[in-house]
This record gives sequence, structure tokens and C-alpha cells, in this order.
Amino acid sequence: MTDQDDPGAGGAPRDAAAGRETGEGTRAVRAGLPEPLKYEPTMPGPVFAAHYHLPGPPTGPYTYGRDENPTWTHLERAIGELEAPGRSVETVVFASGMAAISAVALSQLRSGDVVVFPDDGYQALPLLHEQLRAYGVEVRTSPTGGNAQRKVLDGAKLLWIETPSNPGLDVCDVRALAREAHERGALVAVDNTLATPLGQRPLDLGADFSVASDTKGMTGHGDVLLGHVSIADAELAASVRRWRKIVGAIPGPMEAWLAHRSLATLQLRNDRQCATALTLAHALRERPEVSGLRYPGLPDDPSHRIASLQMRRYGSVVSFSLPDRDHAERFLDGLRLVDDATSFGGVRSTAERRGRWGGDAVPEGFIRFSVGAEDPEDLVADVLRALDALGFTGNRTAG
Repeated sequence: MTDQDDPGAGGAPRDAAAGRETGEGTRAVRAGLPEPLKYEPTMPGPVFAAHYHLPGPPTGPYTYGRDENPTWTHLERAIGELEAPGRSVETVVFASGMAAISAVALSQLRSGDVVVFPDDGYQALPLLHEQLRAYGVEVRTSPTGGNAQRKVLDGAKLLWIETPSNPGLDVCDVRALAREAHERGALVAVDNTLATPLGQRPLDLGADFSVASDTKGMTGHGDVLLGHVSIADAELAASVRRWRKIVGAIPGPMEAWLAHRSLATLQLRNDRQCATALTLAHALRERPEVSGLRYPGLPDDPSHRIASLQMRRYGSVVSFSLPDRDHAERFLDGLRLVDDATSFGGVRSTAERRGRWGGDAVPEGFIRFSVGAEDPEDLVADVLRALDALGFTGNRTAG
């Protein structure tokens, strides 16, 4: 759905007096809203419809509920305004992040094609690798760090980037990889889930697809499953939209409405979470039981230099390891303000021993910690108290 298809499209907010694009907070609050109409709500409620009144030829923006829905239209336009302010992009929303990821891969790849994935990315990606191989697609993998994927790009149809990577928080140079991939004839997709469009804009960095699980930071309340793909090229967008129609991976109108409502606080949440994540990372650096600490916002983090060139915020996730599984589980049990839960990006802090799932190449004591919107002093105090309770007596571990 493009703005031209929707007569109520409001467009990106602008400061008319100054003739300039508005700031991120203003954009997040007002993104995707229709032009104001007397007696109408400022944000329309969810539209529950399987079909629409359709006399005559089946033309127009809304014909059948699997194809389009006015509530999706407002959300898609809102996300597009955040992904690429001032640019014409199309966004397609999906029932989950994996639906969005699968739509890009399966709409673009055919038997005999080659795709390059990170080998340290999201845990469910190997399931997609398996399915693609069953369809005759060659799947290559390489680490995120050091732009290692460039070494296996020859002949690829699609390069899949995840930066920062989940859960290890490695970062690669999107501009450089996208330029090299395009020179070799490959399309580029970036999983931007951890950063969100406020932290990183993949389309501005040269990617063809910006993909995210909106279950996490974009909606931020842990109560919505959703995903999206933003695309600058209309032909590519049409292929992704067609795939959504074929498989029916559509979001419910209530989920779409909740997501749009949640975007209004995205900047507020993101600023608080990123600032607290950096504070927590600094505190963890001083702990003897902590090793392998990673946060791109730390000046001495291996990814900081590249991250600082392409990211505007460093995310809400901090990763580190405790000596072993027992220490990690006792630490998680000792937390009072942090939920032992998977996922990340929510207003309530969560943490988990990532090794419990299997599939991630991480130590048994590896912790993925998602910083919420609690008071920084309270959250850090809770973490330090839980660490103190471990009674660790060893020397501080390097890294």
C-alpha cells in the first residue's frame, strides 16, 4: 500500500514554518497518522474485516482482508517514515519477525541460487537454512565480525546481514558489505531488530531490505508478535507483498493497532534503555566474575569503531558470561527487577542463560541481558546485588 493508494495519507511530519524534517521524537509520535478530520479519533481504531463493500470492478485499496487492511496501512506508513525519513519506501507488515525474514528469502531465492547468512545470527535462522537447502538453494555462512561474509559472496543472489548480531553483539560494516555485494550482483537484507530504525537505518546504508521482528524493541511491551520489511525498490516490494498474500502471513488488526500505538513512545523507550544499557555495561566491567562483556557503546568494545560510524544508538542488549551454568542460573534467580525470559527490547528488563536453548555457539554461563525502562540506579543495584550473592572469589577475568 502506497500513500497514493490511501486518500487519508498524512505523510512524514514537517515543521512547515522552518521547512525542515521534524525530530525523531516528533516523528515517532505522529508517524502514520491520517489527516485530522472533525469528530474522528486522532488515531483510528483497528478495522476488523475479512471483506469490504465492493460493487463493480474489484479495484481500489481494500478488496479482501488477506490483501490489505486500513490498520496495516497506517502502521506500514508509520514504520516507513521511521526507516527512511524523507524517502519514498514501502513497508510490508507480517504476523511475526520470522514471517518477515522468510518472505524476503523465499520471495527472492530460487533453486540453484546462493545465499550468504551470518553463522552467529538469530537462533531460528538454521531452520530457514534447512528449508532453503531442501528447495535447492546453496546456503553459505560466515561470522558477522570483521566483515567476514565478503569472503563467500562470489555468485550469491542474496546477502543476509544481522548487525549487531544476536546474541553475540558483533557488528559489521553495512555500507562496505552492501557496496561489495551489489558490485557482485547480490541483493542485501539487514536484520535490524536489535537496533530499530532509531539506532540504525539500513536502507540509508545501502541495503535493499530492512527487516525486523517488531515483537521486540519496536513495540516494546512484550505483548505483540509482529514483523516488517521496508523496501525502497517498488518491484522488490511487490514480490515481498505477493509472498505475504500467497502464504497468508498477515498480522491481526489488533496487533497492528497496538504496534502503531507503541511507536509513539519508541524514542522515549529507546533513549532510556540505551543510556541505561551503557551504564550497566560500565558497572559490569568492574566485576571479577564477568567475562566476555559486549556492548557496542563501550569505547573499548571490538565493534565500537564500526558501530559509531553507522549507528545512532547502540541498543538495549548487553551480553556477558559468568563462570559456568551454575553461576549464571543462580544470578538469574537472584534478580528481583529482571524477568528470566527470552526476547529483548521490552520496557521490563529481561535476561536469560542463552545456552539453555541450544544452537547458539556461546558458553554455558552466557547471559543475554535486555535493559528495560526501570530507573538506572535501581536496575544496576539489583544486578550488583545478585552478583554479590554468588560469592565469587576469583580474580577479575579479562574481556
